[in-house]
Amino acid sequence: MPRIVVVGSINMDLVTLAPRFPGPGETLLGSRFLTAHGGKGANQAVAAARLGAEVTMVGALGRDAFGDQMHAGLAHEGIDLSHVARLDDEGSGTASITVAAGENQIIVVPAANACVTPAQVEDAREAIAQADAVLVQLEIPLDAVEATLRLARRLEVPVILNPAPAQRLPGDWLKLVSYLTPNQHELATVLDQGAHADFRELMRRAPCPVVLTRGGEGAWYRDSARSEPMHQSGFAVDVVDTTGAGDTFNGALAVFLRQGLPQAVRKACAAAALSVTRLGAQGGMPRQSELDAFIAGRSGT
Repeated sequence: MPRIVVVGSINMDLVTLAPRFPGPGETLLGSRFLTAHGGKGANQAVAAARLGAEVTMVGALGRDAFGDQMHAGLAHEGIDLSHVARLDDEGSGTASITVAAGENQIIVVPAANACVTPAQVEDAREAIAQADAVLVQLEIPLDAVEATLRLARRLEVPVILNPAPAQRLPGDWLKLVSYLTPNQHELATVLDQGAHADFRELMRRAPCPVVLTRGGEGAWYRDSARSEPMHQSGFAVDVVDTTGAGDTFNGALAVFLRQGLPQAVRKACAAAALSVTRLGAQGGMPRQSELDAFIAGRSGT
């Protein structure tokens, strides 16, 4: 059973379904509202746990109703929460999500996620040392991200950095990363390059291995042994909601990394494809049996 440590955010998603996105100053009638457990860190932790990994989460929640619900939900998935802080003076993070025509727009309020510290990362040293991979994103303070990258490198544990929300990062940080997992916009932002640059050229410029997601097209990947990016085709499905697809991809990539990068990328693409056929970030994330059946039915892809 793979051991995965996820250092990242935990949010309550406030989801509105609408026929289209409203324009500035426009009021639009939606068709449905629901709450769902989310946050890129929590999503990736759930994705990995459902695919059979033993997962430890490092993060923070408020001691409020949302925090109680999300703590219980993560525990129900079998995730170790001994390194998730509960804060009395800060609320839990939220993400306001509008879904229209299979796409989404998201506004995140970090709240407790902004209180994740390097000390919490250090306290999780033993779990990280025993991990097969560490996942970290950019919805927590950058000093905690840096602490994760440096500790994983010292402990010689593969670390996957999902650079979202996108921002420019120091080059010496990227040299600590085992795999960077952006989309094209995120990669251009991280490298401080033009948004219209060819993504393959951007991948070549990165000082670390890159696994770049391209939605329904699948993913491109370049490891330290290859000078040219390789392509993994996507899996054709009927799209319901793309929320959480990238997080599903990252969780799956971490779980299957021991099988080699090409196999891990293929299974991550399949897991992400499955996730968009159902509503909600965590609601769409597949279990191992579902993923196996899906791949078996598409053995030629």
